[in-house]
Amino acid sequence: MSRRTALQSLLGVVGMGMILPRSSYASVIRPEQYKEKVKITRLETFLIKPRWIFLKIHTDAGVVGLGEPLLEGRALTIQTAIKEIEPYLIGKDPRQVIHHWQAIYRHAFYRGGPILTSALSGIDHALWDIKGKLLNVPVYELFGGPTRDRVRVYGRASSADDMKKRLSEGYKTIKTGVAKENPARIVENPKFIQYAVDNFASLREAGGKDMDIGIDFHGAISPQVSKVLIKELEPFHPMFIEEPVQAQNVDVLADIAHGTHLPIATGERIFTKWGFREILEKKAASILQPDLCHAGGITEGRLIAGMAEAYYVPIAPHNPMGPISLAAGLQLAASIPNFLVQEQVSLGEGYLKKPFKLEKDGNVLVPTGPGLGVELDEKQIAEKIGHDWKNPETYDPRDGSVVDW
Repeated sequence: MSRRTALQSLLGVVGMGMILPRSSYASVIRPEQYKEKVKITRLETFLIKPRWIFLKIHTDAGVVGLGEPLLEGRALTIQTAIKEIEPYLIGKDPRQVIHHWQAIYRHAFYRGGPILTSALSGIDHALWDIKGKLLNVPVYELFGGPTRDRVRVYGRASSADDMKKRLSEGYKTIKTGVAKENPARIVENPKFIQYAVDNFASLREAGGKDMDIGIDFHGAISPQVSKVLIKELEPFHPMFIEEPVQAQNVDVLADIAHGTHLPIATGERIFTKWGFREILEKKAASILQPDLCHAGGITEGRLIAGMAEAYYVPIAPHNPMGPISLAAGLQLAASIPNFLVQEQVSLGEGYLKKPFKLEKDGNVLVPTGPGLGVELDEKQIAEKIGHDWKNPETYDPRDGSVVDW
């Protein structure tokens, strides 16, 4: 066959593809799973103990999408936000995930912020779940995955005894906090520094050199104290220093990052790709921790990961939430090349029909079921509906002033 003949044949095939009716395209991708017309019929939210919100988006195809639109301590606010978004979604085709993301975000006029993006995040989870279920593939397949078949997760420990328990459970990665007897002041004394360092040293000794241990300053340490504390922690090789200062203080965060060889991590209180842009541009962190319940869902998480990859920065999703959020994180981890580690506090026991399992190597296997790959155990969930969880109100016992938690 000549080059010209081959090219004409190829163009003919492409041309046929371009003029095929939509029904023909649908027939190529499992018509029994992907109906020509699908409409959203209703949205349901449930407050779930201990402090979560679960979302169900129903369709006329009988497929239900799951999401987790959490904003800790503001559950009723998020429920209201979703109720306000619901009229836009009713009657729409759920498969236009990115179009709906744009409409919900941009038509709000006052863009961004934790309320809008947290509500939008849970909706985004559920829409991807529906799309994957209709196509009978995991969400990561829709992003060209998988890039891996297992995902490293981390647990928590605050003492040597905790560390030994996590080791026995199979964890290879741990996160801890800054040990302190009283809240950190703007300028601290050597006793405060030594107490925190000694605690971390005990974790290192109990966990051994094979254990990766991150330490979370939680944005509750001043820049003055953070610099001193980080320097003293360097000999014990923390995996990362999380939120050494308030994340919105990007210039100071960058100053700290440039002054240590330890990886600086941040992101749980940063929203959308626009929020992460400045952090990347100023090299204020070498690990990004977008929260898929706050930052804009799987859609935005994938874009943030792409931006981070261009700066050679890995992604370690923040997730002190429930199993639907974890499932979303696993889908993201399975679809990006620059994944580092996934936070979790629940593998789904008591919530999912098939909870995730921590393997002996400290990983969780990537789910292979359609959509997010999880199914709620409705019977067990019925016993956990309703909560009134509030953010802690913390004060310095020495003078009664407000402190971060």
